[in-house]
Amino acid sequence: MYVRKRRRPVSEINVVPYIDVMLVLLIIFMVTAPLISQGVKVDLPKASAQPIEQQDIPPIIASVDVKGDYYLNLGDNQEQAVDGDDMAALVQAQLEKAPETPVVVKGDGAVAYSEVIQLMVLLQKAGVPSVGLMTDPVEK
Repeated sequence: MYVRKRRRPVSEINVVPYIDVMLVLLIIFMVTAPLISQGVKVDLPKASAQPIEQQDIPPIIASVDVKGDYYLNLGDNQEQAVDGDDMAALVQAQLEKAPETPVVVKGDGAVAYSEVIQLMVLLQKAGVPSVGLMTDPVEK
């Protein structure tokens, strides 16, 4: 007479579907990441400075180009120049929503120092407590 052995149930998680989903998400993020970065073309000055610690809140980036036009990474059309009053109002509204939002100034390397100072004065009037300056790292 033949005695049949009972098999114990397998209690392992099948991870193959999770790996498939992860790879699909990775491909989606790799394709969309270059499309997300928007902004104005600015040649930043080179400096050997320590990078700012990354925070959970994305920073507000106020830019000034060679012609002295101001740009802001807030709003619908980020590649359109804004005047000082509109920039101050937009920054002030964003800081009322999230007061811990960091603010960074991105000035072209060929811009006069006075233009960058004017931008910083506008941000100060909008209620920004402190401003960081964005630079490119020095190539060795």
